[in-house]
Amino acid sequence: MEVTLQTIFAENFNHYIQGKSLPHKYYKAANAIMNCRTPYMGGHEYACEDEHEHRTQYHSCKHRSCPLCNTLPKARWVDAQRGRLLDCDHYHVIFTLPHELLELWRFNSRWFSDALFQACRDTLMTLLQDENHLGALPGIIMALHTWGRNLNPHPHMHCLVTGGGLDQTQQWRHVRYNYLLPVAVVNALFKGKLLARLWDALKRDELTIPPYLQRADIQRLLRKLNEKTWNVHLRERYSHGRGVMLYLARYVKGGAISNKRISGMSGSQVEMRYKDHRDGRNKTMVLNRTHFLERVLWHVPETGQHTVRQYGLYAYQARSKRNTCRIDLGQEPEQDTVASLGWRDFLASVGQKVKGTCSKCGKPLIRWGLINPLGRRNENSIYKYPRARFVQQDDQPDPSTSNFSIRGPT
Repeated sequence: MEVTLQTIFAENFNHYIQGKSLPHKYYKAANAIMNCRTPYMGGHEYACEDEHEHRTQYHSCKHRSCPLCNTLPKARWVDAQRGRLLDCDHYHVIFTLPHELLELWRFNSRWFSDALFQACRDTLMTLLQDENHLGALPGIIMALHTWGRNLNPHPHMHCLVTGGGLDQTQQWRHVRYNYLLPVAVVNALFKGKLLARLWDALKRDELTIPPYLQRADIQRLLRKLNEKTWNVHLRERYSHGRGVMLYLARYVKGGAISNKRISGMSGSQVEMRYKDHRDGRNKTMVLNRTHFLERVLWHVPETGQHTVRQYGLYAYQARSKRNTCRIDLGQEPEQDTVASLGWRDFLASVGQKVKGTCSKCGKPLIRWGLINPLGRRNENSIYKYPRARFVQQDDQPDPSTSNFSIRGPT
């Protein structure tokens, strides 16, 4: 049997939680991953008009940490962003949180996520609007990434930044040099802004201090970090932002690991593949099942908290400013509405065929009945739609977001 994240959680999560007190978001994520596209989620029955062939489509969980059902949402996000990107140079900036703060992050992940977004935003906005640098309002898309390639805790922020911006005269202004900003200046300002937020939060008792640490320990840590050089990476210029935007799409949905990276499970161990960034080689890591679950769950985002955010010219409310820039850059004005990418078009774009017709009579498969989720009233029951439903030709199964089981004529 193929080993997936779903099978690993299904076989090990109940044992893992024994004797533990875990955040509610862990249980929510685990239940979604285990039940995705199963009878527990409910679904629909599809059939041709003459009922030669039936297909069962179970619902997807749509949880951000589930790798099974988020391919189409990622593609839709990418498609929407393409319509907003300015036709100019872009830069990729990466801000990394010092690993000395990981324990504090573990007890304050919601606060840290917001603080990291704010510190990165303020750093870039302050410097790029300074006349000594760009002197204009840039467009910025940020994506929070909390894991390394081997699933270890490694919070950092990926930023897609325009190589120019809108100045005070409402004119487009390009970056003056062949780099976005001086790295040392960005590093120092980022460190100062995040440490200032930490000191202020500590003073206001907004942080939960780990039970094995004292307030004085945190104060000593912050003083030590002030003397350290933080890790900020400004990569080379890109002639467009599409490549980096596609990279950011990895963090919109899907969680910390995809099923194709899980190579096996035996005994009490899980094997997974990863690429070592130090030497660029593909490697295999073997983890205890409990340790593997801990690594995956550590990266579950806070409920209701955005992990991708837009600022400046790329803010959603800045369309008029973007259109002003698009005129200067020779682009058409941004469309008022962008149609959501359909699953048929998506499958066609990745070279997959859609089987939406009966194999016996060739008629379209249409929605025939509703399957109630297990555990609810009348479980396992199927409510059959009125016969008039068969005239609706759009109600066909979506193989990109569901599992199909086929059975013969009834």
